Amino acid sequence: MRITAPDQGPRTGQGPRTDQGPRTDQGPRTDQGPRTRDEGLETRARLLSAAERLFADRGFKRVTVREICRVARANVAAVNYHFGGKLGLYREVLQSAIDAMRSTNEAAKQAGEGQTPENQLRRYIFIFVHRLLSPGNETMHRLMNREMNDPTPVLDELVERGVRPRIEYLSGVVSEMIGRPPTDQEVLRCIASIQSQSIAYLPNPIVKKLGLTLTATPAQIDEVAEHIAQFSVAGVRAIASANERRRKRS
Repeated sequence: MRITAPDQGPRTGQGPRTDQGPRTDQGPRTDQGPRTRDEGLETRARLLSAAERLFADRGFKRVTVREICRVARANVAAVNYHFGGKLGLYREVLQSAIDAMRSTNEAAKQAGEGQTPENQLRRYIFIFVHRLLSPGNETMHRLMNREMNDPTPVLDELVERGVRPRIEYLSGVVSEMIGRPPTDQEVLRCIASIQSQSIAYLPNPIVKKLGLTLTATPAQIDEVAEHIAQFSVAGVRAIASANERRRKRS
């Protein structure tokens, strides 16, 4: 009579039977979650780093979950486990850009407390330019360009939580300088001019060919910030003077 082993219950995600040969899945076990908290945090960090590079290089739509997991050395199920899917991972990657924007806005507000509108604008420009042009942000700049050129459902969150607070702050400052409501088109055009000057210094092939190069040392960034501040304040003053002349004539 042959005696069989008692039933141990259903197998739950144990992978192929190891008594029939070695396991072939070499990635971390994400079907039951990471073995330890540290392992989970390390996998999550690798996924974020790999996704940031790949999304910046090719955009959200042209990158697959399988590619991200291969670069991150993670099981293909890890994206779902940690982020609930590809869009959740992308949202988390862009969250770092949102956090950077919010941090810049708060720093500028604090630096301008109790100052005249002109000095508030100057201090904002110095903080913004230094954070924009300091080395190490190139991948995030490319990621933002990808999102602007090929928007995803995350765009609204990026605008509302990151960009709009900046525009509202600058609108208030410029509004005081030219005597127009913050939502006036002339105020918004001033802000567009101020912001676009800074963006012109971001590395790109056209700027390089035109000779508008920047070695991103603190001293050179200071020079750029000072030029933009002088140009911006003078421009806003000129608009304020023109408005005053028109008001007197009318």
